Amino acid sequence: MNLSHAYGQPPSRENAAALLRQALDSGVDFFDTAALYGFGANESLLGEVLAPYRQRFVLASKCGMAGVDGKRVIDGRPETIKATCEAALQRLRTEVIDLYYLHRRDFNVPIADSVGALADLVAAGNIRAIGLSEVSAETIRQAHAVHPVSAVQSEYSLWSREAEIAVIDTCRQIGAAFVAFSPLARGFLCGELTDPAAQLQAGDIRLAMPRFSPDNYARNLALLPEYQAMAGEVGCSPAQLALAWILARQPEMVVIPGTRSLAHLEDNLGAGRVVLGADLVARLDALINEKTVSGPRYNAATFKEIDTEQFPA
Repeated sequence: MNLSHAYGQPPSRENAAALLRQALDSGVDFFDTAALYGFGANESLLGEVLAPYRQRFVLASKCGMAGVDGKRVIDGRPETIKATCEAALQRLRTEVIDLYYLHRRDFNVPIADSVGALADLVAAGNIRAIGLSEVSAETIRQAHAVHPVSAVQSEYSLWSREAEIAVIDTCRQIGAAFVAFSPLARGFLCGELTDPAAQLQAGDIRLAMPRFSPDNYARNLALLPEYQAMAGEVGCSPAQLALAWILARQPEMVVIPGTRSLAHLEDNLGAGRVVLGADLVARLDALINEKTVSGPRYNAATFKEIDTEQFPA
């Protein structure tokens, strides 16, 4: 998403292409995009850059939320899902998408109907597996009753732990992978973002997120010195510590950090070499969690679009 959408002015096509190629050459074998990202631009970017190497990676994209007349629209109707997939296959320059998510549940459409359309796409050979994004455990079970759900993607990091309420356990019970997006807490856990109002570009979605408001962010910053000290104990970067914490949780978790920076890409990939002891994992859990972080992860309008479980206020 970072390369095309929601974080201010996107990088140039040349820089974005260079990052994708470097990721592939560094061993990255899972690329996750969506029709929403840049309103099709990100799928086109991946198609242009990575199509010649299609057999070297798993390709994931998403439907059910896209740009319509310049606005973000949630639409889970079967006909829309199938049309979105057809357009995605063209943009991605591929005959099949390995994992296709319902990006958001459309509360105006029965989940069985949306998943039924995805099942039709599996039967037609357009996609190989079905995923869901930002949904509750109950929605996962309803969808899984229609067609096996192979993966569930939701925000998950030290400071966004809602998936621990029920979704992660549900994924484990049905044999689905759990895919953690924003594992670096949207940059917070990297330790470089000290003043969002001054450092973030206009149009960056974080400026509308309560945790990044001046008062909440000032309180959240107070958590970082001890966190950074723990990274020093392990001998890794703060970003690597955040990713290693997720990798230490359960083997079925897939971590998808996004970046525009070649240096950050290299740093993120180094997290796979970081081994955390149980004591340090417990200390991290106690330091940054739903009780110590200030502000909800989304604003009220966004919460109305998802049915994920929430911690009590």
